[in-house]
Order: sequence, then C-alpha cells, then structure tokens
Amino acid sequence: MATKAALFLSIVMALACLNIRVQVSAEDTEAIPIHGARFNGGMRRMQEFKDSLIRRDLASDISPSPAPSVPPPQGKSGSKVYYVTSYGADPSGKSDSTDAILKAISDAYNGPRLGNLIEGITNLGGAQIHLEGGNYLISKPLQLPAAGAGNLMIHGGTLTASDNFPTDGYLIDLSAATSSSSANKQEKNKTLINNSQQLASGSSYNYEYITLKDLMLDSNFRGGAIQVINSLRTSIDNCYIVHFSTNGILVQSGHETYIRNSFLGQHITAGGDPGERNFSGTAINLMGNDNAVTDVVIFSAAVGIMVSGLTQTRIVNSYMDYTSIVAEDPVQLHISSSFFLGDAFILLKSINGVANGVNIVDNMFSGSDKGVEIVQLDESKGPFKQIDQVVVHRNNVRGMNLRATVGRGSMQSNGSSWTVDFSSLLLFPNLINHVQYSLITSDSSFPNHALRNVSANRVVIESDKASAGSVFVTVNQGGTN
Repeated sequence: MATKAALFLSIVMALACLNIRVQVSAEDTEAIPIHGARFNGGMRRMQEFKDSLIRRDLASDISPSPAPSVPPPQGKSGSKVYYVTSYGADPSGKSDSTDAILKAISDAYNGPRLGNLIEGITNLGGAQIHLEGGNYLISKPLQLPAAGAGNLMIHGGTLTASDNFPTDGYLIDLSAATSSSSANKQEKNKTLINNSQQLASGSSYNYEYITLKDLMLDSNFRGGAIQVINSLRTSIDNCYIVHFSTNGILVQSGHETYIRNSFLGQHITAGGDPGERNFSGTAINLMGNDNAVTDVVIFSAAVGIMVSGLTQTRIVNSYMDYTSIVAEDPVQLHISSSFFLGDAFILLKSINGVANGVNIVDNMFSGSDKGVEIVQLDESKGPFKQIDQVVVHRNNVRGMNLRATVGRGSMQSNGSSWTVDFSSLLLFPNLINHVQYSLITSDSSFPNHALRNVSANRVVIESDKASAGSVFVTVNQGGTN
C-alpha cells in the first residue's frame, strides 16, 4: 500500500515540476529568480504533503492500540465528568465504594462554577458523576457536601445497599440534614410540611436541577432509594428501584420534582406472587407541591403512590400493578391515562375533609370480579365536607365496580312517580349538586311534572297525574363547576 502511494506521489510531483518549468520559460529573464523561489517553495510543500500521506498509510497498516481501561483522573483541565473508578470505586460490587463516590461528588461540588441558578444556588455547570455501568456497594447515604448547588447529574450504573446500610437511610439523599435519629427526622418532616407554602413563595431551597438518570437502585430491604427534600426542579429519569423497605422515592417540600420513565417495586415480580398482597413500603411518597409522575410502572409495594395533603400533583400514563394510589385531602390532583391492574384502585382519604380540584379521568381498571371499587373513600377520621370541582368520569372498568361523580340513569313506569337510584355509582354518599332530567310519555297525555326529592343519591320525579312514560336523568356531584 505504501509503495503504491509513493508511486502516485512521484507522478504528481513530476507533473507539478513540469508545470513550474513551463511557467519559468514563458517569463522574461528578470522574473527567473522570483519563479525559482516559487519553485523551491512548491517543491517543499509537495514533499511535506507526500510525507504526511505516507505516515497516514503506514499508520493504517498498524493495528490500533486498545483504549486504556481506566479513565484519566477527572476534575482537571476543565473537565466536568467525574468517573468514580478514578477515585477507587469498585465496579464489581465486592468492596465498599461509598467513600470513593462521595469523593467524586465532593470534587464535582467544588469544581468549576458558572454563576448562580435561583438565588442562593450555585451553578455547577452540568457536572456529571459517571458510574460507568458498574455495580457499587454503598454502606451509607450519598449526600452532597452542603446545600446550595445545582446543575449536577448522577447517572449510568447500579447502587446497592450493603448489609450494614442504615435502615432509615436513602441510597441517594438530596437533603441538608445531618441528624439520623427517627425522632429528629419526624420533627423535621412536620416542619417541612408546615413551611411548604412559604417555600413556594420564594424561600431558599437546598438544591436545584439535580438529575438522577439511568440508574438501578437496590435498597436491599435496608431503607429507601432516593430522598429529595426542599429541592427545586429535580429530575428522576429512567431508574429501576427495588427492594426498598420504607420509600422507593420520598419527596418532601420544595416543588417541581419530575419522576418519569421509571420502574419501582419492593419485590421483583411480574404478578402472581402469592405474597404480593403483603408487600410493605411505599414506592413513591409525595409530600410537596407541584410534582409529576409520568410513564412510571409500579409493580409491587403496599402503596404505589402516596400524595399527602399538598397541591398540584399530576400522575399520567402510568401503570399501577396490584398496588394503589392514596391521596390525603387531595387538592389539584390529576390522575389520567393510567392502567390499574389486579384490583388496584385510588383511595381518597379525609384528614381535614377537603377534596378540591380532583380529576380522575380516562383511566383503565382491570380486576378479578371481587367487587372492588375503582375509587374509594376513607372517612375514618371524618367525612369529606369541602368538596368542589371533583370529576371522576370516563374511566373504563373490567372486573371491578365503577364509581364516578357523574351519572346517567333512566326509569320506565306507568304512574305518577319515578325514582332513579345512583347510590351504587356515585362516589360521595348523599351528595348530588346538579340534576337534569326529561320525561317522555308513551301515551297522549301531557302531565305537569317536577323534581321532588334528591337524597341518598336518589332522584325522585313526580307528575300531577298517572302516565306511562320514561324518565332520563343526569346527575353531577363534583361541585360548583
């Protein structure tokens, strides 16, 4: 190959020299020195070009050397990708990698800065903690060194809790808390909930724009997987979270946490497990404002998604496999385009008797013909009293009992009274806000008629004289709208 290239270059150079000589002969003798300089410069350039091609040709005949197996140390020369194996993390999962990964996180936290995000949050400039597809044994939670930073990603591998991982800890802990006692944590949780409205109005956050992506998190029944406390715009994407004993993902205070394209289950099963009704733990626990769960599969847990007393939660296009959604005093809760399998249902739980701005629409429910209702009420602590703009409608059901806040019914009778009973359909007991009806007689009579009674979710229509006819009724118990 090298010989052919050299022959080709020799021919090209000969033609170039001939061209230069012809140019020289066509000029007068005073221009000869100038063209001589051009000739020498042209020859040098042609020789350099020839040498470069020969070097490339020779290099192509040599097998490339394998890439180094260990990436160079990160955090130098402006790099913002921190490979954890460069810090001594063991990708085989045989030895503890906690300190090595924490050192990588610390270097990323203290690396180059690009000003601020929201006030009080330093921009880390897109720094990445790269797990390189390894499986790392973790003995204590992975936390950032301090609050007040953002624009950081942890991705690309597996974290597994060791046998001595704290049972109340989380593999990835986005909190600024230092105390680990249960009493202190419970007190802190109460404070965070009480301050949630203040936080939404402009108070400081712990972190902003932290991305957890392409991770498998195995809690080894030693606690939870991800904790996000008082943080803003956190993204949890394409994660597989298993073997949690407390919460798979816990979100407290802050807002705009997005959980998407992920799979969560306490036990790895695809259904049919004889003990799956006895599973414990909560897959996703939302205790903050303005969060979203989209395209998420929850395949085993005592509670699939828990929504605790806050607002603006969206659960869309998700799959609840033998596990349910529980919402306490729901306000601005939207659940749609989701699939509930194995008698999984939605439970609205009254704490202070509030249900306001709730949409449960366009979902599919599939059960086992055991009479399980698709939407249920827990009024053990008191009835729902403040009910407004609640819409449970357009859900399709197989093997379960339909519940809704909108109902249509009819009755045919030969008499002066028609009663249409919606008690087996409507969600809230003894609540109908709006009634529309029409009476169609099958004879030639034109009786006067009126709505006489609405109680116990039954509608009574009466006429001033007996007639053979049918009544068609539509009711709504969702509230003013």
